[in-house]
Amino acid sequence: MSLLLNALSRPLRPLSSLLPHALAMRPHFSGNHRVGRRVTAMLAIGCFALAAQAEESEWPKGHYPLPDSGNMVGEVYRVQAEYEDTLVDIARDHNVGYEEIIRANPDVSIWVPGEGTEVVIPGQHILPDAERSGIVINLAELRLYYYPEPAEGEVAHVETYPIGIGRDGYNTPLGTTETTMRLKDPAWYPPESMREEAAAEGEPPPDVVPPGPDNPLGEYAILLDIPGYLIHGTNQPDGIGMRASRGCIRMYPEDIESIFGRVPEGTRVNIIDAPIKLGFDDQGAPYLQAFAALDEQENGMDTLLGMLSELKQQQTGEQSVDFERFSQTLESSDGEIVPLI
Repeated sequence: MSLLLNALSRPLRPLSSLLPHALAMRPHFSGNHRVGRRVTAMLAIGCFALAAQAEESEWPKGHYPLPDSGNMVGEVYRVQAEYEDTLVDIARDHNVGYEEIIRANPDVSIWVPGEGTEVVIPGQHILPDAERSGIVINLAELRLYYYPEPAEGEVAHVETYPIGIGRDGYNTPLGTTETTMRLKDPAWYPPESMREEAAAEGEPPPDVVPPGPDNPLGEYAILLDIPGYLIHGTNQPDGIGMRASRGCIRMYPEDIESIFGRVPEGTRVNIIDAPIKLGFDDQGAPYLQAFAALDEQENGMDTLLGMLSELKQQQTGEQSVDFERFSQTLESSDGEIVPLI
């Protein structure tokens, strides 16, 4: 029980505070082969037809058929870094964000992992405890889940993408809303708060930033029915998987392009903050994933007690839950999906 008490008081280490220094330190490599790999991946996704009997291994990265039982998809796997790779590059190639790749590889250099270095890809996910329709955004794990309406003969599936969200002081709002409009090559109008900050520093921004490489919205934007908030691309993809925006939801350019034409206006968008997730595999075995210490969560103790109650109901004589591991997972709060038996 002492571990649970420790978990209640343990602060969360802010990885996003490293962003300004990390981006400035990033080395530059020739990107020809990497661009080629991304173009190939995008073409594969664009040409991929969802077959009714498709095996999970045949789906694009981040796309999974909904499980018949349990609430877990994907798997953790390993790859070897190439000479010019950075962890940020590898994360983007494998549908992972900045904080995810750093947490999974704490002993690997961010910018020079080294040729042949083994890199863990945290590609397993516990689906959020929310209605599986439209878009579900879990701020705590910096992930978007899209449940497209399956066409006749298609397998019901989920797509999950890493995102960037609002930093401290510019929190992305919680609640249920819907998409209202889709914009290709949007212009960006700097918000008043940014204009005031820039003016105080003697560098006021322009009234409008037209489409192009300097536009922070990227090439695609999906407006939400919350004034001033969008799901959009970015001209700084290294920041995906961080809390670095002014409240909007950022996606890798290829990811927003992928969903842009497939998310109808009026699509339900549920923005939640679920830093602790209880998962069950297809055999009913329990898993736990935690992203933040309980003292930083609203209703954190209620969440904990509810999960403990559910786990006790799952216990049988042949399957005993390891509550010591449960408390250790809460204490570490590192995003790892941990088996509880």
